[in-house]
Amino acid sequence: MKKFLALVLSLCMVFSLAAVASAAEIDADGGSGSTPVYLSSTEDGSDPAPTAMSVTIPTGLPMAMSQSGDVTTADNCQIVNHSYGAVRVRSVSISAVDGWKLTAFGDKSSLAHEKVDSDKLGFALSIGGGAQVQTDASDAASQALLTAPMTGCYLSGVGDASGNAVDVAYAAIVTPLSQAVTNATVANVVFVVEWDT
Repeated sequence: MKKFLALVLSLCMVFSLAAVASAAEIDADGGSGSTPVYLSSTEDGSDPAPTAMSVTIPTGLPMAMSQSGDVTTADNCQIVNHSYGAVRVRSVSISAVDGWKLTAFGDKSSLAHEKVDSDKLGFALSIGGGAQVQTDASDAASQALLTAPMTGCYLSGVGDASGNAVDVAYAAIVTPLSQAVTNATVANVVFVVEWDT
């Protein structure tokens, strides 16, 4: 009895997942019929599921400051879309951490009047060759660098290798330091990515 019940339940499950086609009847010469096309999105042919989003952002944005105050940044940071669908960077924000403060980005000489160890960071960023956005002196704790997608923020799906990755270029100015530091976290940058609808 258990085997029979298991067989019946298995058949019910198989028939519930099968695609069903129905027929439209045309009964006159030159007649027409309309047939809808149905789409179901599934995860591996089972439960309903949307397209999976998979985007990689930089795991860190390293900087190195020379003894003369010149800041060098990485030149190989990218955002890569591994999703089937197109995405866009909706917004980017930055928050100072561990006692650091945000200040206006510009020439390093703009920080020459600051006291040593005042822990100030001016930051600028450009995505995909788009316009550079930068911190200002409005808020020392956190700032929105990008509030809406702009040129450079759009990435095609994974099938288009020419457009599914964009470079993240960035620059910074930092106040002088009296002690050497190694890999000190001074800020966090948050990238918000969404489907390009």
